[in-house]
Amino acid sequence: MKLPPFDYACPATIEEAVALLGASDGLARPLAGGQSLIPLLAFRLAAPKLLVDLAKLPGLDRIETSAEGVRLGAMVRWRNIEDDPRLLTAHPLLVEAVRHVAHYQIRNRGTVGGSLAHADPAAELPGIAAACAASLSVAGPRGAREIPADAFFLGPLATALADDEIITHLHLPPWPPARRWAFEEFARRRGDFAIAGVALFYDQDEAGRALGAHVGVIGADDRPRRLVEVEALLEGHVVDGATITAASRVAAASVAPTDDVHASAEYRRALVATLTERALRRASA
Repeated sequence: MKLPPFDYACPATIEEAVALLGASDGLARPLAGGQSLIPLLAFRLAAPKLLVDLAKLPGLDRIETSAEGVRLGAMVRWRNIEDDPRLLTAHPLLVEAVRHVAHYQIRNRGTVGGSLAHADPAAELPGIAAACAASLSVAGPRGAREIPADAFFLGPLATALADDEIITHLHLPPWPPARRWAFEEFARRRGDFAIAGVALFYDQDEAGRALGAHVGVIGADDRPRRLVEVEALLEGHVVDGATITAASRVAAASVAPTDDVHASAEYRRALVATLTERALRRASA
């Protein structure tokens, strides 16, 4: 289908981009990679009066690693994450999740900021942001602010981002070298959105007991979120067969999926249990 008519702007600074969005009375949309927005326009599910292209904004295409963690600019593309050897140790869970994003052509264009702002409940990066307790840097006419991931995602395709704000960075906390982790998802075909997915990690004490467990789920609720009940079960325990079995049952009971054309709620709950078990077995191996 043909796109609806719209005006186009390509600002050179963040301040200019914010001003354009603020002057549009909510009728403008920022354009990052366009892998979600352009199909929405083509199907007439969105009809903004102005597209504000973020391609020329300086500094938003950088990946930074330090003792404070990983900082991803909003215009970093999936292929940049896949191709950056620093991330294999700085954040291997992120790299593994990105490998499940769609197909090469999408990963060549799709961006960090675009995925976060689109906030699909089944998307990998929002799931990683939620599971890792990440924070998002946002710029708007009222200045910059930091939003924790668990407060950013409000529901399906709904976020705490105002119409005149743009995401500038995603900050992921530091990643210890000995951390245990795994990412598991299931889709009908390679490259499809996940019917469900689980991202988890934990550290260990001298006795091999789990510390600081984080378990996130995608595709099985109205937003990506952590399964705090599963985290509490894992905390302070050796991740053995009995613990894994109990955790998978709690995971299934902790999500609230709905029936849709892809899967029933019952199937998604069972899938969350299976993926949690697989992820914990991988992480503990």
